[in-house]
Order: sequence, then C-alpha cells, then structure tokens
Amino acid sequence: MRRELPGGYVLDDDPARIDVEAAHAYLANESYWAKDRPLEVVAASIAGSARVIGLYHDGAQVGLARVVSDDATQAYLADVYVLEPHRGHGLGRALVEEAVERGAHANLKWLLHTADAHALYRELGFDRPSERVMERSRR
Repeated sequence: MRRELPGGYVLDDDPARIDVEAAHAYLANESYWAKDRPLEVVAASIAGSARVIGLYHDGAQVGLARVVSDDATQAYLADVYVLEPHRGHGLGRALVEEAVERGAHANLKWLLHTADAHALYRELGFDRPSERVMERSRR
C-alpha cells in the first residue's frame, strides 16, 4: 500500500522503506512509552510486526505505526507517532486509520495502550476495556 496525503505526505507499508534508526531516535529519546529502548529491540519489534506503516515527507520518515497480530483474531496497535513539526494536520489520524481500518487486519479485534490521544482513538472505535481485561507488565 502506498497512499498520498495532502501536503506532500505519503503513507507506505513497504517494510523495506522503514527507517529503523529514525524510529529508534523517536521511540528511545522522545516517546514516553519506549524511553531508552535499545536499537536492537526497535529493529526486532519492527521486523516481527504483522504490518508497519511509515509516514513520509520529502522522502524522510516523520511517523510510524506498528501492527502486532496473529492475523486471525486480534491486533495490537503499537508505537504510533508523528514528529512534532508535522503534527496538527490530521496525519496521526490518517496513520491510525490506515492501520486499523484498512488492510488485512481491519475486521479483527483491536487493542492498544496509551496515556494520550484518547479522543482520537475513541473516534476510531476504541474505548475503555471491559472488566475482563488483565495485563501483565514486562519484568
């Protein structure tokens, strides 16, 4: 999939196009959820994802979303970001919509963890989990 967006932006899920070092730079240094994540872990997470969507502007990667899935019953939305200078133009929404509403995983049950952007995720059908959801944190 390759889709052009207004303003010269492009969404592309070609895994060969993903700039792992750019993803690592944001995730390890700027995100709250993956602070200090090693490059090797970022590379492995991208390689092990069911789908990775890059957001590009003038050839540079300025955003990302990963889909982790069994490809049959459920999918998990991970590592969604748009670099600060590119925010405020609906690009985060376009990135998430592409991940959860288009492609092979569109009809699966979706999960995510977030401390922000709740309004955006609610607009796309996400809500608080039920009382049946449990979580085991990484050790």
